[in-house]
Amino acid sequence: METVAPLTQNHSSRICTRCVLDTSVPGIRFDAAGICQYCKIHDQLEQEFPLDEHTQLKLEKIVQQIKRAGQGKAYDVIVGVSGGRDSTYGLYTAVKLGLRPLAVHLDNGWNSEIAVTNIKKAVTRLGIDLHTHVLDWEEFKDLQIAFLKASVSDAEIPTDVAIHGLLHRVAAAEGVRYIVFAHSFQTEGFSPLGWSYMDGRYIESVHKKFGHRVLKTYPNFTLRDYLYYRWVKGIKVFPLLAYVPYRPEEVRGLLEKELDWQYYGGHHHESYYTHFFHSYYLPKKFGVDKRKLTYSALIRSGQITRREVLDRVLAEAYPYDEELVQYTVSKLGLSPEEFRQIMAAPRRTFHDYPTYYPLIKNCRGLIALAARFNIFPKHLYLKYLG
Repeated sequence: METVAPLTQNHSSRICTRCVLDTSVPGIRFDAAGICQYCKIHDQLEQEFPLDEHTQLKLEKIVQQIKRAGQGKAYDVIVGVSGGRDSTYGLYTAVKLGLRPLAVHLDNGWNSEIAVTNIKKAVTRLGIDLHTHVLDWEEFKDLQIAFLKASVSDAEIPTDVAIHGLLHRVAAAEGVRYIVFAHSFQTEGFSPLGWSYMDGRYIESVHKKFGHRVLKTYPNFTLRDYLYYRWVKGIKVFPLLAYVPYRPEEVRGLLEKELDWQYYGGHHHESYYTHFFHSYYLPKKFGVDKRKLTYSALIRSGQITRREVLDRVLAEAYPYDEELVQYTVSKLGLSPEEFRQIMAAPRRTFHDYPTYYPLIKNCRGLIALAARFNIFPKHLYLKYLG
């Protein structure tokens, strides 16, 4: 097991006085107290989803709405599962709330054996159905290579976009109006715009420039798809984990006890590609340490101290597995020289390719108004336009 050099502060960098995000994040800003805008987005989310004496009542009300919408259907809700801690806990919580979920898994060809086993154990012990969609490997490999050649830090979004597309397609096919979003801002945070941007047009433009195969079956999620599924089919995304307390180690213990769930050795390492992406590609090529996102979230929610993160976690080098790097390169069908060229290519960003972002900026006023009246999430407005 080798390591990437620690991504520590240098004399010209600046770090948030509240969390551990720093000037390695493009576009980061600090107020007079030295606090970054991502801490303020966290505070906005806490205002939207407070964990107080009213939370349980709010959650019960939403659950009843979901149940009413599911009457006469085989399922109340769609839950995406990866075999990881968050998605497994989202599935477990949905069942404990009395919902009838359909578990949906996107197999992109990079599952670890532990992830597959975790999914099987969870659906078996919870007694629920599982729908697995296997991506066409040659198509998806071509798209992943295209994003690597695009030389952007968003190179994992082909999976993220496909998950969104698949969940909405399955929900529409089953007549289900709710999709559980198993993500906790209290423990995971949210990726800064300068580190990760995603939309369906971005997928199409990068693939058009660098891809070679036709994406016949890839479940993209374009603006038209969003408008269709949200406003024609009435499908809503429900952030379930925002309504429940979430302490990672406690959740891990619960899942191990109740579902015989197994830990896979690192954050998001249930996927071989994600493991490679976070531990090698981002730190080596972009100097991006996404551990800072998780630990910043834990600091903001009072689950760990900022000093402990700086002294213990971020002071240590980011470990990566050389065999995993070689496996990833080989599985993608890249030669050592092709991969060397990818790693050495000049860095680019999503601004270098056609996306929906210019449209989003042109609609700033309308989106701000929608956010003011809670039609559009305020935290997303702050992330993309704040």
